[in-house]
Amino acid sequence: MNSKRGWLALLADFEARGEPCVLITVADEQGSTPRDAGTKMLVGREEQHLTIGGGHLEYRAVEIAREMLAAGTRQPRLERFSLAASLGQCCGGVTTLLFEPQLVQDLPVIVFGAGHVARALVPLLAGLPCAVRWVDSRPQEFPDPLPAGVARIVTEEPVDEIARMPAGAYYIVMTHNHPLDLELTDAILARGDHGYFGLIGSRTKWAKFRHRLAARGHGADRLATVRCPLGLPEVQGKLPLEIAIAVAGEVIAHYGRQAEQADLPLRLVTASPS
Repeated sequence: MNSKRGWLALLADFEARGEPCVLITVADEQGSTPRDAGTKMLVGREEQHLTIGGGHLEYRAVEIAREMLAAGTRQPRLERFSLAASLGQCCGGVTTLLFEPQLVQDLPVIVFGAGHVARALVPLLAGLPCAVRWVDSRPQEFPDPLPAGVARIVTEEPVDEIARMPAGAYYIVMTHNHPLDLELTDAILARGDHGYFGLIGSRTKWAKFRHRLAARGHGADRLATVRCPLGLPEVQGKLPLEIAIAVAGEVIAHYGRQAEQADLPLRLVTASPS
């Protein structure tokens, strides 16, 4: 689909709808090619906008982009096409395309407890690229209305919610009940696939928990993944909002590091003749 709107406006449309897409740019051109360097198009799962010249080149580019979307690929990719040799186009030149996935990331975060700190924290998380589930057994503790995009879960069995979370989820445990905190911690560590796990409490609390959890079979490596006390140590203060800002900052820092680790070096692929 062609459009008279610019690529930035079209990309903003994808972002507003929460749909991933791939931005394709003609990175280099040699000889006779359909479009000049800098030409762009956007490809979503079911739609495409703008054009890099049509023909077999564009058909193959759309195919590659949708393969990347289906695989959830984060890594940008350069691919060089010899138009005559590999695609049978009469232009005869060489075009290099840059594929940049624009993925929508709603990080799954589950917050246990609806006390003062959680009530300060959840609105901060809701303003980040997070899909927040907020769990407590006391419906009266939740604010009305909830922050946009936050799912409230009222249950007498909060530990059961852990099994419903996807791999790599972020867990923040800050309930009013220390025995419940221990059971939640045990269940989260037993899953062993959390992306981040923060537990509210002092070093003394964590020392007691660590001893009991070790007795339940959790090894030192697994226990070391728990952040307790949680939050950026540079952010001092004991007010609920101060603690919440420290925790939100740590979440941001953590998913930022994960994103850096996931971004592998750009790779160049030369299209082979079909």
